[in-house]
Amino acid sequence: MSYLLPDIVHINHQPLLERGDGPICLVLAPNQELAQQVQQVAAEYYRACQLKSTYIYGGTPKRPQIRDLERGVEICIAKPRRLIDFLEYGKTNLRRITYLVLVEADRMLDMGFEPQIRKIVDQIRPDRQTLMWSATWPKEVRQLAEDFLKDYIHINIGDWN
Repeated sequence: MSYLLPDIVHINHQPLLERGDGPICLVLAPNQELAQQVQQVAAEYYRACQLKSTYIYGGTPKRPQIRDLERGVEICIAKPRRLIDFLEYGKTNLRRITYLVLVEADRMLDMGFEPQIRKIVDQIRPDRQTLMWSATWPKEVRQLAEDFLKDYIHINIGDWN
């Protein structure tokens, strides 16, 4: 909820979606289970705020996910590879993304998603707000933060010794 509630406020301060617009908020997650958990929690809040969301992941038929994107969603929760497929097929775009969340960035790097993350972020406007969440702060995650974030604030909870 720490990144979902602020995105509702953020989205409500953006112009309404028009036909052909992509989402305003993008949440990237490393695995289907986490993406599904985020979607389940988010759906209740988004529905109450009259915002539409979709959940994009592999291993299931693409058509329902494409239909959601074509109808227009303010929030897209996605695994990187499936999102890249849809971008390459022209089924969505990232021109409206002004709020980007990378959930468990360390796990995404461990799973080899860095090239996909970079490919996605390269298509998002530079004036976006970006939030990175990571259980650890290894050199690779610090490098991603340096590359993707400007004037970022690093909050550490606990001790990594």
